[in-house]
Amino acid sequence: MSKTSVLEHLAVDYLQLYLNPDTDTQETYRRVVLRGEEPEAKSLAHYRGDPADREEIADTPAGQVRVVTLGNRQDFELALRGLMAAKDGPQIPIPESQGAAMLTVFNWPRIHAHLALFPEEERAAEFKRFTAVRENYIDMLVVLSRGPYSHVDAAAVGETEAAWLEHSDTIRRYHELTHVICRRLCPGDVAPIRDELVADAVGLIAAYGRFDPETEKLFLGIRDGRYTGGRLGNYTDTPEALTGAVCAALERIRATVEKQAGTEPFRLIPALMKDADMGETKTQTRRNTP
Repeated sequence: MSKTSVLEHLAVDYLQLYLNPDTDTQETYRRVVLRGEEPEAKSLAHYRGDPADREEIADTPAGQVRVVTLGNRQDFELALRGLMAAKDGPQIPIPESQGAAMLTVFNWPRIHAHLALFPEEERAAEFKRFTAVRENYIDMLVVLSRGPYSHVDAAAVGETEAAWLEHSDTIRRYHELTHVICRRLCPGDVAPIRDELVADAVGLIAAYGRFDPETEKLFLGIRDGRYTGGRLGNYTDTPEALTGAVCAALERIRATVEKQAGTEPFRLIPALMKDADMGETKTQTRRNTP
């Protein structure tokens, strides 16, 4: 098996992965992504591959989601840059604090396979009809890295490095899938701090079977009721002012989880969204994935 077998499988559908964001231009990416042109060379030599690489189709209450985990941090950053390059340019930096991404990606091979079912003279019209429905050619893709969740050390959560890495994988996976579920079922309902609290809560429940507000505070950078620097500052310019409201929301989440102990984590999302609601607006917040 090739060391880049997961990426090879992914590149069959997303040809821009064959391009190298360190050397190829945004225009080259746009030709491949927006026009469906074939890359001049299909090489994945810029990736290293890792034994921890894996791919799955995850079942969620909002349908199936393709999830890819890349064990090598450089591969994770290269893949994200390549998948976003047509829109944002290949040199877009990936913050060290970002450990996952939920992406919408063009699937040109699916378009070409569909058009191949029609006579040549009908393909132009069929192309317009087929691509008028985004779901026909736009995929939802979740890309995950490996590493301690929210850059929290194993010692801080009282675990061995190996145990914390496994728990981090579970938290990160459920966290990002929670965002997918929320975007699919409630596409216009976006409140980044609330959404992050809910996604973290679902991840912690999946990893441990319970929700501990103190662990969540470690992720957010809250100590002894005060914001001391951490992820909460990624979502608002006034983390200190919101710390009290966040802590109160975490206690509401804890109470709900205890009342509904044993409930499948994703099924808790509607209740947790109410618990974590702090009346925030889109203009007050921004998102960065742990």
